[in-house]
Amino acid sequence: MPRPVCRDPPDQRPLQLSRPLTYGEQADTTTTLPFLPGGAFVGRPPRVEEGSVRVSRPRAARAPSTGAHVAAQRRPQLELHLLKGFELLADGDPVPLPLSVQRLLAFLALHDRPAQRSYVAGNLWLHASEERAVANLRSTVWRTQQCGRRIVSTGRSALALSVDVRVDLHEATAQARRLVAGSAEPEEINLDRIALAGDLLPDWYDDWALVERERYRQLCMHALECLAVRLTGLERFGEAADAALAAIATDPLRESARRSLIAVHLAEGNGSDALREYHRFRKLLRTELGLAPSAQIEAQISEVGAR
Repeated sequence: MPRPVCRDPPDQRPLQLSRPLTYGEQADTTTTLPFLPGGAFVGRPPRVEEGSVRVSRPRAARAPSTGAHVAAQRRPQLELHLLKGFELLADGDPVPLPLSVQRLLAFLALHDRPAQRSYVAGNLWLHASEERAVANLRSTVWRTQQCGRRIVSTGRSALALSVDVRVDLHEATAQARRLVAGSAEPEEINLDRIALAGDLLPDWYDDWALVERERYRQLCMHALECLAVRLTGLERFGEAADAALAAIATDPLRESARRSLIAVHLAEGNGSDALREYHRFRKLLRTELGLAPSAQIEAQISEVGAR
């Protein structure tokens, strides 16, 4: 390796180095200091000619992120409530949204897979032309992106609710289905822990909302009736009666809900309560629909006379 030749200030003679340069100053400099025998340099640091070796120090490691920085980068927890009304929460705080964005989020939440843009536009803007509906959808999707949060996943031809959004309807539906299937966990066999109360988007009258509301209502009533049966088998009669009464409150003319309540009274040994419930239902059914109770409930109530 050739030895570098250094030029000193005019008042000094050129230095002859005993060994090549092996170190540099700072990581961002190109100046290299020459050594004399013994390891010292003479005068102010001389300028190095071509042939010198350029050595840089490694940059200092980046300091680890602080807790505040990590918190700032954390995504907010998003919750979408569709039961008892529409509401979007970010870390528990309501997020104001225009009605068009609310309708889009609700529609996507009611579909368990990505929906084609044309299908979404056609359902949300029924009375608009296809071009106008598509333009409205494009504008609404853009508005969702102005909220500072990723709430809609967009594809070239399909849309879906972001996986970061937690939906109360999805959790309530899953619990109800487990009750109907008989696969509910022991802690779920409790009326207080089941999110079944409240209608789905009660103030919305779009056709797609009405269909999903009725679907959820039917699932809830079946789940409440199954819960009443499970609690009766566990001899938790007070909770069983509450579950049956919740189903009756949802639909007073539903006979299967009345049978659930009568079964609770009979299992608890309250035949008089069972008879009163039967006569109350028979009168209501005749007044409202002009119908008589079915043979199933007649056979059920006949157990009272047989005792």
